[in-house]
Amino acid sequence: MNIKSVSICLISVICVLSAFAQSDVPAPAPAQSQSIYLTHATIHTGDGKVLHDATIGFDKGKIIFLAESPSFKTDETMGKVIDCTGKQIYPGIIAPYTKAGIDEIEAVRATNDYSETGSYNPDVRAIVAYNTDSRVTPTLRSNGILFAQTVPLGGVLSGTSALVQLDAWNWEDALVKEDGIWLNWPSMVSGGGWWGNPRPFQENKNYSKQADAIREYFREAKSYAEEASHTKTNLRFEAMKPLFNQTATLYIAAGGAKEMQHAIAFAEELGLRIVLAGAHDSYQIAEELARKKIPVILDNPHSLPTFPEEDVNQPYKTPGELQKAGVLFCLSIPGRFWEERNLMFEAGTAVAWGLSKEEALATITSNAAKILGVDDKIGTLEKGKSASLIISSGDVLDMKSSVIEHAFIDGREINLDNKQKELDRKFEKKYGLN
Repeated sequence: MNIKSVSICLISVICVLSAFAQSDVPAPAPAQSQSIYLTHATIHTGDGKVLHDATIGFDKGKIIFLAESPSFKTDETMGKVIDCTGKQIYPGIIAPYTKAGIDEIEAVRATNDYSETGSYNPDVRAIVAYNTDSRVTPTLRSNGILFAQTVPLGGVLSGTSALVQLDAWNWEDALVKEDGIWLNWPSMVSGGGWWGNPRPFQENKNYSKQADAIREYFREAKSYAEEASHTKTNLRFEAMKPLFNQTATLYIAAGGAKEMQHAIAFAEELGLRIVLAGAHDSYQIAEELARKKIPVILDNPHSLPTFPEEDVNQPYKTPGELQKAGVLFCLSIPGRFWEERNLMFEAGTAVAWGLSKEEALATITSNAAKILGVDDKIGTLEKGKSASLIISSGDVLDMKSSVIEHAFIDGREINLDNKQKELDRKFEKKYGLN
């Protein structure tokens, strides 16, 4: 490549990054300055309860009042009052498995910060790469997603994920919790795919070797953790220490039933607390998962099954089958971070295939909070918990009727504007459609 070509490439990258830097992301909301009461609403608490003609009040970021109260009276001393007659109130939705905030423009490598070089990187922290100025984040908020666990990908041991709230100046303000290390368990097969010309499935002949390498690495890390002192510090093993006293969670990304069972046996051998992620075949081992109390982050119910011989509707059925078996699970859209805003509609689809509406809501609120270990703060609407909630003019699980009119994180009212809404307004004006 000659100097002229290099210069053109550099100019192109600078132009793209300059456009990216001008993010037009709304500024984070200030701290709650007065009490707020939302009156005469239908309130879905996230744990199965529905309150009719109810009022919720919050102050200093915490819920202070919640009850069915048709005759609730307000006065000027109560702060701000919003009449929510005909509206639905829900807990803020939680996206438990996403690249949002660490991946911006898939075609621009400089904006992709979700994968590190090398195979074993438990010491990598997604949170320090989290971009609070992402243009994607406002599109999630405007559909009701207020929290997300941003997850590093790539390699075998990808690094540590972080649960963030989606309205912050910087990653320090955004961080809610950081305690999960992500392991990509090898697959027993390769190939498949439903686009264009799918490749035939082939056995992964290196599967046993790859699984044994993981076991050996974790055994070494455990031995390191059990030693009282070290002549030389191993930063990767240091990052893994919390796994072995179960103060941190190991998230294992695995899809096939046999792979999940192998991963479970591996975790039991080492005494690890695990969550299975992806888990498209989890319905096949649902009873085992329930018996062993292993939570599941289920990947993308809006998808086709893995194998051609499976029921084409199986991804729709899986949430209902896990619920019936008693498995604690939540829903996710891990790879396509820009599609994360449709998470609530995937939960809505599950209603047509075996879940009640409140059970489906729990898969993106209270269940997710339990799995991520933050159910004492968020995930349900209860007195004393964070005032992180959304107000919709329709059913938040229904693509046709859901319109998020207000959102609050820790009592702060969030700006729901985004670049896509801005473009919509721009071209409505241009073509005289408004």
